[in-house]
Amino acid sequence: MGGTGGASRTAVMVCQGRAVAHGRLARGRFDDPTARAFLLPAERSIVDKVRSEAVPAGWGPRLTFEMVRACGEVMAPRTVAIDEAVRQALPATGAAPAEPGVELAAAAQLVILGAGLDGRAWRMAELAATAVFEVDHPASQRDKRDRAGELAPVGAAPHFVPVDFSRDDLAAALAAAGHRRSVPTIWIWEGVVPYLTRGEVTRTLRIVGDRSAAGSRLIVHYHTPAPSAPLGRGAARLLSALSRQANPMTREPNRSVWTPAALRRAVGVRGFAVTRDDSLLTLAQDLGTPIQHRRSLRNGRILVADRVSPPA
Repeated sequence: MGGTGGASRTAVMVCQGRAVAHGRLARGRFDDPTARAFLLPAERSIVDKVRSEAVPAGWGPRLTFEMVRACGEVMAPRTVAIDEAVRQALPATGAAPAEPGVELAAAAQLVILGAGLDGRAWRMAELAATAVFEVDHPASQRDKRDRAGELAPVGAAPHFVPVDFSRDDLAAALAAAGHRRSVPTIWIWEGVVPYLTRGEVTRTLRIVGDRSAAGSRLIVHYHTPAPSAPLGRGAARLLSALSRQANPMTREPNRSVWTPAALRRAVGVRGFAVTRDDSLLTLAQDLGTPIQHRRSLRNGRILVADRVSPPA
């Protein structure tokens, strides 16, 4: 399931999850035709098995099958919630504000922090007039550009901003790529926070706050503390070893969890007011999508916050 050249392997699994959900889960609300296009042939074959419910024999193939199927269940509500939060902040969409009395300026920039194999610049027609900046590790970004091939974006080509969150200067990289501090920005931080330390998350939020004009929006996917999570990860490692299958979490371990109150405080000191903070379980229930992996859905959350004041 892995990428090439040291690229993120979890990004591939997430992309497989979206490809599994496309056209099957939350019809009319979820749609991602780009997911399959970003996958290599061997990665697509697993997706096809899951979509057809062709459960394979053997521990190894079955483990991979179940991981990808579970990812599809998580990705549908996660993607819908983020897409809708983006649309609300874009000009001329006709969408109502996320919260009565909160009016957003029309955001002309979108920054995707840890973009992985995100397909929004290629599939969301609403972004045709929006400058898109994709920030990711250099190895993952090279892999994505190879995979994109001739796939055409809906507007101008995204600005690729290579950054290692653990050591590179995100602010300098964004400025060099043409990101403007004076223009409202939509920030998507999806599938990244759990893999960063709390210090790295705090530093990134400081930069986001510093580069967010009034009317900007921050969308964060994060995980809450769960006593059973270490046991689940340990079981996955054991099963992977026994079945001789690669575990995508080996190189990308979870490093931080946040309570809703703690993350609310962290974004609040950067001048953002939280307008929504929902668990994926709640979002899945609202969409009517499958709920077979209740713990994963309950522990994942999507926070939406709007810039209302300068940072403290």
